[in-house]
Amino acid sequence: MSEIERESMEYDVVIVGAGPAGLSAAIRLKQLDADLSVVVLEKGSEVGAHILSGAVLDPVGLDALIPDWKEKGAPLNVPVKEDNFYMLGEAGQIRVPNFPMPPLMNNHGNYIVSMGNVCRWMAEQAEELGVEIFPGMACSELVYGENGEVKGVVAGVFGLEADGSYGENTEPGMELLGKYVFLGEGVRGSLSKEVIAKYDLAADSEPQKYGLGMKEIWEIDPEKHREGTVTHTMGWPLGKNAGGGSFIYHLENNQVYVGFVVHLNYKNPYLFPYMEFQRFKHHPMVAELLKGGKRVAYGARAITEGGYQSMPKMVAPGVALLGCSVGMVNVPRIKGNHNAMLSGKAAAEAAYAAIQDGRASDELSDYETEVRNGAIGKDLKKVRNVKPLWSKKGLLASLAVGGFDMWTNTFGFSVLGTLGHGKSDAEATEPASKHKPIDYPKPDGVLSFDRLTNVAFSFTNHEESQPAHLKLKDAEVPTSVNLPTYAGPSQRYCPAGVYEFVQEDGKAPKFVINFQNCVHCKTCDIKDPKQNINWTVPQGGDGPNYPNM
Repeated sequence: MSEIERESMEYDVVIVGAGPAGLSAAIRLKQLDADLSVVVLEKGSEVGAHILSGAVLDPVGLDALIPDWKEKGAPLNVPVKEDNFYMLGEAGQIRVPNFPMPPLMNNHGNYIVSMGNVCRWMAEQAEELGVEIFPGMACSELVYGENGEVKGVVAGVFGLEADGSYGENTEPGMELLGKYVFLGEGVRGSLSKEVIAKYDLAADSEPQKYGLGMKEIWEIDPEKHREGTVTHTMGWPLGKNAGGGSFIYHLENNQVYVGFVVHLNYKNPYLFPYMEFQRFKHHPMVAELLKGGKRVAYGARAITEGGYQSMPKMVAPGVALLGCSVGMVNVPRIKGNHNAMLSGKAAAEAAYAAIQDGRASDELSDYETEVRNGAIGKDLKKVRNVKPLWSKKGLLASLAVGGFDMWTNTFGFSVLGTLGHGKSDAEATEPASKHKPIDYPKPDGVLSFDRLTNVAFSFTNHEESQPAHLKLKDAEVPTSVNLPTYAGPSQRYCPAGVYEFVQEDGKAPKFVINFQNCVHCKTCDIKDPKQNINWTVPQGGDGPNYPNM
C-alpha cells in the first residue's frame, strides 16, 4: 500500500466510530478546549445506522458528560416503571422475585431507549461544539509512524477491484492523522483487533468472551402495551445447550424491543442461535404478547461479555481503545453503554492533559488508570465472577453463587476472588461427533421468520462489485476441516445467512460467502473454530441501516 498516494488531514484527535464511546470523547474534548480539532469517522451511512443495543440505559454516563441532557432534548423518554424476571419452561414460567436481587440489578432511574437515536442526538451535540463528523467513512487501515506509534487511519477507500486491488476507478481514501487516535469501533473492531495483536495488549488478561444479541422491534396491540415495563427471562429454550436469555422492553408508540442473547461459548456446533431466538417467541407468555402485532425491524450484534478480567491493556503509543473495543459490559445488568460513555470522557480528559503538556503519540496511561480504578472498574469488578460461574457451573449456580458474590461485592469483598474464563469461545466449540443435531421447528411467518426474510428488515446493503469484506485466512479450511469435523457451524452461528455449503451433483461441497447479507455482528470472527474468518470493513456506508435500534 505504500506506493499509493493519499492526501492527508491533521487533527488533534482522530476518533473511529460514532457510537456512545466515540461521541462522548468528541464532546468532552471540545468541552475542555473549543480550539482542539476533533474528527469522528463512522462507517455507517449515517450516525446510528450501525448501532444496535437492548437498551435500558443507566444515565450515569450522560449525567457526567451533559448534565442538562433533559433540557437539551435527549431521547430518553421512557423511564423504567416495572422490572420482571422470569425462569421459563417450555409451557410456563416462574416469576423470580425482585427482593433477593443485589441493588445493582434495580432498573429504577434507568430509561428504555433506542441507542441509535441517542447517538444521533449526541452527534448533534458534538457538531454544535465544532466536532467534524463524517459518516460513510470506513477506516480500513492504521497509519504508523517511524517508531511504531499509531499516527492515524486511512478512511474513505471506494471502488476496489473484485480481487481487492486498486484499479483506475478506485478512490484511494485519505490519511487522517492525529496526535492521538481513539478506536471506538464497538465489539471486535478490525483496527482494535490489529492494535491488540501488534502491541500484545491482551497478554495479561483472560480471553475475551462474547454473546450474540439478536433483536426485533414489534408494534403490538395497544391493549397489551405497558410502557416502561422491562422483562428478562432465562431458561427455555436454551436449557443446558447454551447460556443466555431474553429481554422484552416496552417503549413508546406501542412498540416493544424483543431480544435474545446466546453466549458464544456453547459446545454443540449444531446449535443455531437465530433459531433459538425464533423458537423463544413461541413461548406462551411471549406469543400472547406479540399476537396480532407485527415485526418492523431486525438486527444482530455481538456483545463483549468477558468483563473486568478480560479487559486488555487499553493504550499503546498514539492510540486508546474505548468502550466495547475493550469490553465494558456489566453482564448481569446487560448494560455497557454507560461505561462506554464514561470511557470516552476519561480518554478525552487524558488526551487533553497530554496535549496541554505538549505531548503526542505516547501512551495515555492516565486513561487506563481511570478506567480500572474509577467508576467503570468498580462497576465491573462487582460482577466479575457471574460470567465464569455461568460458563463453568451453569445457570442455577450463577444465580445462586453469583448472586451471593454480587451481594458481598456490594460491601467491597469477594469470597471467590477473581475467577478465570479459560477457553476462548472458538476453542469451546466441540467436534460434531460429540453431539446430536438439534431439530428446530420451521418458522411460521407470523411470530417466527426465516433468516433471509428477517435480514430484509435490517435494511442492509452492500455494493456487490466490491471484494468480500469477510476474508478467509485459508480457503480450504471450511470444507476440509469445519464441515467434516464441526458440521459446518458457520451456516448456523451467523444470524444473517452469510455462509452456506453448496453441493452440486457429484461435486465436492463449495463454501459460499454471501457478504451482501452481513449485518456486521462479527460472530464469525469470534466463533469460527479455527479462527479462519477475518471480519474487515466494507466500503463506507455499506451494511445495515437500523432505524431505531
